[in-house]
Amino acid sequence: MAIDLVNYEQKAREAVQAFWGNREKARQKQVESGRADQGERAGVTAGKNMDGFIALVIEIVRANGLGHADIHQNRSVLTLPGYFRPTKLWDLLIINQGRLVAALEFKSQVGPSFGNNFNNRTEEAIGTAHDLWTAYREGAFGEQSRPFVSWMMLLEDAPESQAPVRDSSPHFPVFPEFQGASYAQRYNILSRKLVQEQLYTTASILTSPRSAITTGNYTELSAMTGLRTFVTELAGHVAAEAAR
Repeated sequence: MAIDLVNYEQKAREAVQAFWGNREKARQKQVESGRADQGERAGVTAGKNMDGFIALVIEIVRANGLGHADIHQNRSVLTLPGYFRPTKLWDLLIINQGRLVAALEFKSQVGPSFGNNFNNRTEEAIGTAHDLWTAYREGAFGEQSRPFVSWMMLLEDAPESQAPVRDSSPHFPVFPEFQGASYAQRYNILSRKLVQEQLYTTASILTSPRSAITTGNYTELSAMTGLRTFVTELAGHVAAEAAR
């Protein structure tokens, strides 16, 4: 049976529009209420801006044979056991007949500050995956095949995220691929290495300008870290689970 990619490109554009629209609505609401957070935080603290991508995943799951699976979105049922910590809160979990089918993280970053946030996101992504796979090895999820584990980042396409970045490493040189790389390029390198090191089944980076609130435009930085790879791998994994 052929996998169903559910017209993902159009739905991704709608998800991008919703992302920027939700941020703007949150900012306006807080301004009108007189409780506006400082700077860009107003667009972050009000809710799940990546819900459009979660909806895309849910449609892929249902279209590829797991309409009966348990799809968990509520915070109270999004934790999985860890190895180095008791639990980890995920953004979306797919469970079928007691088997963990998929665990997904959806992240976003907008300017004007990219440097510290990039480092924090990197450490978080690596630690989360290492914790999960160690727990898996130790039998935290019972005897089952490897789940689909995914990390997705939507990054603002802005001059600050596209400009070359200088690093200071006085004792030893940084790896060549990072030298002069922009934050967008660094996220692409990170995503590629997360997959190559088998920390995630897929790791995706999309960039989008604020003007995409009306267009839904987004850019993929490579085939390996792009949206088509994400949806194809997910649909295939779900179809294989459904065929059990």
